[in-house]
Amino acid sequence: MKVAVIGGGSSYTPELVKGFLDRVETFPLSELTLVDIDPQRLAVVGGFAQRMVAAKGSPFQVHLTTDRRAGVAGASYVTTQLRVGGMAARRNDEYLGKRHGLIGQETTGVGGMAKALRTIPVALSIAADMAELAPGAPLVNFTNPAGLVTEALARYAPGTPAIGVCNVAITTKMGILDLLQRHTGQAIAPERAELKTLGLNHLSWHRGFIVDGEDVWSTVIEGTLAELRNSDHPAWDPTLIETLQMLPNYYLSYFYTTARKLAEQEQWPPSRAETVMQVEADLLAEYADPSRHEPPADLMKRGGAWYSTLATQLLNAHYNDLGETHIVNVPHHGAVPGWPDDWVLELPARISRAGVKPLPAEPLPPVCFGLLAAVKSYELLTVEAAVHGDRKAAYEALLAHPLGPSADQIPAVLDDLLEINRPYLPRFVAS
Repeated sequence: MKVAVIGGGSSYTPELVKGFLDRVETFPLSELTLVDIDPQRLAVVGGFAQRMVAAKGSPFQVHLTTDRRAGVAGASYVTTQLRVGGMAARRNDEYLGKRHGLIGQETTGVGGMAKALRTIPVALSIAADMAELAPGAPLVNFTNPAGLVTEALARYAPGTPAIGVCNVAITTKMGILDLLQRHTGQAIAPERAELKTLGLNHLSWHRGFIVDGEDVWSTVIEGTLAELRNSDHPAWDPTLIETLQMLPNYYLSYFYTTARKLAEQEQWPPSRAETVMQVEADLLAEYADPSRHEPPADLMKRGGAWYSTLATQLLNAHYNDLGETHIVNVPHHGAVPGWPDDWVLELPARISRAGVKPLPAEPLPPVCFGLLAAVKSYELLTVEAAVHGDRKAAYEALLAHPLGPSADQIPAVLDDLLEINRPYLPRFVAS
């Protein structure tokens, strides 16, 4: 069995390799192919990955290639963790927002739109390669903005089964397990618990927690409120949590506390991209050490906690027909009554050999749905802009986004966005 990783030169890759090594008994991988357009980076990360696998007795082979089609050919699964334009483009996304007095972030607001415009055409070209060279293989997309990219894949590459994945839900689940242990004194194994979440990627609300078939959400909320009220720097206003009786995805802080986030931007540099650049430089230096064959502790500074667990759990559940519940981004196909069936949502779904089946979910209340609907409108317009190089759709996407510029700002912001991304947006240049 072959798994292809597009963006195999990512600093996350060693964690993914460790996940496969931890699951060799149940997931009989024979070939892991790392694909990247940067041969130097691929050699460093890939070389480290090969040493990791060799140190465990070489249960599978690790191949390196800059030829994406060769990497995809014959794969049983393809995962994407690419970054079009590299970390420099992420830094541009952040400072694009800051320049115009807007949120500067890689998945939210104008920066998230810029990243989506760069990424969607590449994701669709990967899906086209898969349809030809690995027909039927699932595409598991970790590339941000994960939900928006999956929306494009669902609409413009329906022949390739695509699943958008994010580590926020599993990180939240593990955090809730820690909270319950602090407040009840009981350790709960992760496999005994399920988190109930609904929304969009980076725009979701956690609203239930099942342990051994019993919903313990009231205990989660009580424990969360107690800790927020006793904190000198609470992550959320306790009144917000008490009112919603839900836990917002961290990224909702950009919508719920916009002024605070804008004030934090005024302290740049370093922006998050600039911080990660230094972390990655240090990690790559460690990966290049020929004596190293275990991921360094500093990998946790990169973010992406539980990434390897999530990735390998998902593939393992599909391959072994386990029927496990995971929170993923897929078209919900009527799982949420009254919402358009073709919307890609982030929600619990059953993963088995038959594919991904979203589980029925109650709609979010109006206080959440209004924001979600506005951002979904932005997402749909951004997909059209990316696929067709449509400036009008891009303008409308910025107009629809709750964190977008005012109408009189849009032409300047859009011109700026397109100019700094000119090398990666040939469809707009041609138009």
